[in-house]
Amino acid sequence: MTSNAATKPLTQEGDTFSLKAILPPLLAIIVGMIMVILDSTVVNNAVPKLVDYFHTDLKTIQWAITGYTLALSAVIPLAGWMTDKFGSKRIFLVTIVLFTLGSVLCGLAQSPEQLIIFRIIQGLGGGMVAPIGMAMVFKLAPPERRGSIMGVLGIPMLMAPAFGPVISGYLVDYVSWHWIFIINLPIGIVAFILGKKYLPKTEPQKSTHLDILGMCLAPIAFAMLAYGVSEGGTDWSSTGAIIGLTIGGIALILFIVVELRQKYPLLELKVFKSSDFTRGIILTWIVQMALFGATLMIPLYLQNIKGYTALHTGWIVMPQALCAGLMMPISGRLFDKIGARPLAFCGLSVIATAMFILSTVNVDTPIWMVIVAVCVMGLGMGSTMMPLNTHVLNSAPRHLVSRVTPLTSAAQQVVVSFAVTGLTAYLTSHTNTHMATIGKTGNPQTALVAGFGDTFLLTACIVCVGIAMSLILRKPKIQQVENTGEEVDPAMMMGH
Repeated sequence: MTSNAATKPLTQEGDTFSLKAILPPLLAIIVGMIMVILDSTVVNNAVPKLVDYFHTDLKTIQWAITGYTLALSAVIPLAGWMTDKFGSKRIFLVTIVLFTLGSVLCGLAQSPEQLIIFRIIQGLGGGMVAPIGMAMVFKLAPPERRGSIMGVLGIPMLMAPAFGPVISGYLVDYVSWHWIFIINLPIGIVAFILGKKYLPKTEPQKSTHLDILGMCLAPIAFAMLAYGVSEGGTDWSSTGAIIGLTIGGIALILFIVVELRQKYPLLELKVFKSSDFTRGIILTWIVQMALFGATLMIPLYLQNIKGYTALHTGWIVMPQALCAGLMMPISGRLFDKIGARPLAFCGLSVIATAMFILSTVNVDTPIWMVIVAVCVMGLGMGSTMMPLNTHVLNSAPRHLVSRVTPLTSAAQQVVVSFAVTGLTAYLTSHTNTHMATIGKTGNPQTALVAGFGDTFLLTACIVCVGIAMSLILRKPKIQQVENTGEEVDPAMMMGH
């Protein structure tokens, strides 16, 4: 049975949509994505414990995070070709197995070098889970219900980063750091069983052209850019940052040139010819900057200024995830009726409001005020994230979705890395500026909290740019190709 045949009962025009039919495969994908997204946040809390356990330094342990990020960035661009070549179900299951195996090995690591190697194995498996999962759900859902279904899929994407610190804080403080990895074993087994049983069977495409140049350049470009940005977080003039950004930048330029000239490219860059796609993905990047910037800055503020532990911090930021999860299904239903523009405008306005509230924080700011801002931000994220993602996928021809999701994921990985590193550098520089202003006799905490306020204000201004851009969003024009039922934007016909 082919992929189209597998989705036919759910997408054929005139059929009655059945949530019961799509729920089992959707659940399989969600469980897999939750496992991977959680893992991207739980390790940060465990870094001090890992330094002590392995009797090493912070720089060495940081490579356990950097190595994972590099592996993630390297394999994401390959997801489209791999699914075309071997079938999306098969590759999804293989990546779940690889990620779970890497997790268990990380929990058994006896040295920092072993931990770094096993984290790389994790990244090689985890990098493809999200783009393949999103592409499968998009193809399963009928056009008129895509917003609702993608909204359900978006719940783990927003809730997992908030629950990660709570889970890791508890496991590290009260159990053992090993369990932040080993806990993935039962989750991975459940995801594999559900996927094996319920994901629709997909056959490989008969003609899958291998873009050898693209396959060589893409991992180099995205991995080296991610490395350069991570090194730049410490010192932008460091050798690692300069080498990473230089090699990554050159490889990216060569990759773009090669892909635009390829008849069958690894990543379908021609989708940027669609103004709907370009506007949507830029807005998505802005939301990601705000989300990951807040995910980084709020815990730092709570721990460095308020003195909360990692576990307490996790509980304080959890309402953001709950509010986002509450809004996800609602925004999905609204997207199906009114499109992305009003949701993006309202959601980004809410996020900007939360950021402006946080920009007023000081040493004595009551904790309830932070919690209110966190809740408001969660409502805005839940209103904006998946409607924009669905809008982006709707803007591309359906037969290119498996190539577009790796493109958006790879670009997002680099954008988020730049955002987090850039905001961290901004916080540091402005804290130093305020410290110079108050002098040596001043309170260092006063300078630090002023730096946090400036950073939240910058993020709010970035979101305001997104609010203005949301006004020019429009609903993509989709038509049916005769005798196939395949949806295509007329402006996106690219001769495939």
